Amino acid sequence: MDTSIVIGADNSGKQVTFDIEELLATRLLVQGNSGSGKSHLLRRLLEESAEMVQQVVIDPEGDFVTLADPFGHVVIDGATYGDREIAALAVRIREHRASVILALDELEIEQQMRCAAIFLSALFDAPREHWFPVLVVVDEAQMFAPASGGEVAEETRRLSLSAMTNLMCRGRKRGLAGIIATQRLAKLAKNVAAEASNFLMGRTFLDIDMVRAADLLGMERRQAEQIRDLERGRFLALGPAICRRPVAVKIGDVRTSSRAVASSLIPPPSSSTKDMEALLMAELEELTPPPPPLPPQESREKLEERITSFAQIEEDPESPAPSPEESQSIIDDVLRELAQEEGATYQAASGLYQDFTVRCRMRRVSGTKLGMTEFHRRFAYAVGGLHELDEARQDSAKRLGKAVPEDLLAPFMLIVKAALLEESCPDDDRLAYAYGTSSSGRIRRLLDHFEKNGLIVMRTDFGGRRTITVPQLGVTTAAG
Repeated sequence: MDTSIVIGADNSGKQVTFDIEELLATRLLVQGNSGSGKSHLLRRLLEESAEMVQQVVIDPEGDFVTLADPFGHVVIDGATYGDREIAALAVRIREHRASVILALDELEIEQQMRCAAIFLSALFDAPREHWFPVLVVVDEAQMFAPASGGEVAEETRRLSLSAMTNLMCRGRKRGLAGIIATQRLAKLAKNVAAEASNFLMGRTFLDIDMVRAADLLGMERRQAEQIRDLERGRFLALGPAICRRPVAVKIGDVRTSSRAVASSLIPPPSSSTKDMEALLMAELEELTPPPPPLPPQESREKLEERITSFAQIEEDPESPAPSPEESQSIIDDVLRELAQEEGATYQAASGLYQDFTVRCRMRRVSGTKLGMTEFHRRFAYAVGGLHELDEARQDSAKRLGKAVPEDLLAPFMLIVKAALLEESCPDDDRLAYAYGTSSSGRIRRLLDHFEKNGLIVMRTDFGGRRTITVPQLGVTTAAG
């Protein structure tokens, strides 16, 4: 079986071939500045070898998803899965020998690094019976194996660098053939780059990158200048899978294209300044205005004055007093009214309780039937929206809430209600309002506290969507 593919042609027009079987044992490093043709080279390599070997592409920019339809690759959107799902997918990919593209373009850089690291580590740790040969292509490898620390967390950098090191240093015995492409060798970790035996060096301008490229190609440093003069789509090639001496290669044509913006010039539309201004400014006034600021908290004097005015309302002696059942219903109505008032959770507990008792007296019910502690709990139930549940589920939620202190109960009830109704997971802003704070940090610590005490289990996918499970009730919110 012929395991060679044509990658392009040399300066004399002679075909330059690439031995894929040899590549599986010797790995490949591609370097070139942006616009030098790296992605075109990788696309040519993937297209020509698609029927020979399983392929896995780590695609941080979403450039290679167009391979899916013509060549049968499965596109995995990294933003829609969490850690466990990504690892499970990687294991199944090795088991079923599926060619896939892991698209990470919807993620921030740190999330891209973490997702790719978990995915590569799971490919590496697959059971021995699934060690089939795979080409693993990592575009923009300097992101996943940086030579030095950047703005990402140190834990994420180490996790990603470890996965890339395993791929290039120890992956061969497990059937993983690493193909890494980078814009700059100086930004790529040396222990990762050093494991490649095949090289395709494209145009680069910085002296440090030209010198390193020349060293890898076995060229004298005075010859490194020719790397700066390479045309787009031309590379200097060397390695056991290509040729024994450096040769200039013009990469051949490809059948698919990138989703990237076209680099050719496109003139702007020939509209007048007034017409363009009208298009840009149209209907801006109809956009939803920002939410109004929270109302300032009433002073003690104004609150006492309002309470006194309510207390002076004369009761109708002919109106019968409500029954005990009606009284409880009225109390629930008053609590919901209080909970729905703007800024209610930011008010002092004593002021809320006084307001509650006055409103109850206005409806001929003694608000003092609820002590302060019971008022806190029932107000939390109202803020959490438990009145939207049927009686059975309300009882389940309240039984679970007995283990939660009164000051933490409202955000917890909000989560429980969302899980019971399979609604979207409450975001930090809603939980912060229920808690009576504007600090997202306090909410993160609160959720950690709930999780450590076994009240909830959180899961966040790489797209930042959160779901929360309430294990004691066996229910989970929708992603939000």
